[in-house]
Amino acid sequence: MRVYSLPLRTRFRGITVREGVLLPGPAGWGEWSPFLEYDAAVAEPWLRCAEEAAAGDWPAPVRDTVPVNVTVPAVGPEQAHAIVLRGGCRTAKVKVAEPGQSLADDQARLEAVRDAIGPEGRVRIDVNGLWDLDAAVASIPVLDRAAGGLEYVEQPVATVEDLARVRRSVDVPVAADESIRRAEDPYRVRDLEAADVAVLKVQPLGGVRACLRIAEDIGLPVVVSSALETSIGIAAGVALAAALPELPYACGLATVQLLESDVVTEPLLPVDGALPVRLPVLDESLVHADPDRVAHWEARLAEVRALRQDRSS
Repeated sequence: MRVYSLPLRTRFRGITVREGVLLPGPAGWGEWSPFLEYDAAVAEPWLRCAEEAAAGDWPAPVRDTVPVNVTVPAVGPEQAHAIVLRGGCRTAKVKVAEPGQSLADDQARLEAVRDAIGPEGRVRIDVNGLWDLDAAVASIPVLDRAAGGLEYVEQPVATVEDLARVRRSVDVPVAADESIRRAEDPYRVRDLEAADVAVLKVQPLGGVRACLRIAEDIGLPVVVSSALETSIGIAAGVALAAALPELPYACGLATVQLLESDVVTEPLLPVDGALPVRLPVLDESLVHADPDRVAHWEARLAEVRALRQDRSS
């Protein structure tokens, strides 16, 4: 195994460094990078995804490229504008509801994004479940106007029940992320008609084939999104997006742009708003981590494998 530690261009999801493990297999490498606060039970599906990738157990693609969005962290309007221009995509996903920021901050960010992406570009927002029901219903129309029209709002509230209430109360389509990947029953989103779009992430959901089963059963249009991986991990998301029968939305897989560097010879970066469907080649000379971080990840991996053994015994 190889442990990587890469700085981010700007703080994202509360972190400034992304860490993870690269695991070898008969077909190459898979990435295992559950966030540091996740326990062994939550991190175990992420390991299944890495093992599937290293084994080369992906379905055949039905397309050669995957359209993607540029991701805009909760930064100021000038930086947001620059990120969109640098991103080279026709769709932008904008983080909002950052703790310590106001709705006015979100409005200014969205106005800058719209200016950068132009009137024909698509803009979506991601709330990460941080609003309560009342705040969601009040804020979505305000941000819809600031953005000049939102494609959808992702996970505006935390619970599936409130997600369904928001969907019935606003005109902007609703996407479910955490309500699928963190739920004991990901199909409650379908059963309660709580979303118009399903956001699927391959690591948290256990791999490409597991996501394909969910996509088929949930019966909603799918957006494949990243968990802030290197190009090795992004390749699994691309494999999922490439295998879906239909792909009506741009995917959130251009997040290698958020990293200062990568671990492959040719990073998976968008060209004309799309990622190529290909397997990136690891450059082991680019994989670095301090010894204490290596020990940390070795201990986490051992903990997850011990959990598996306990479950099977």
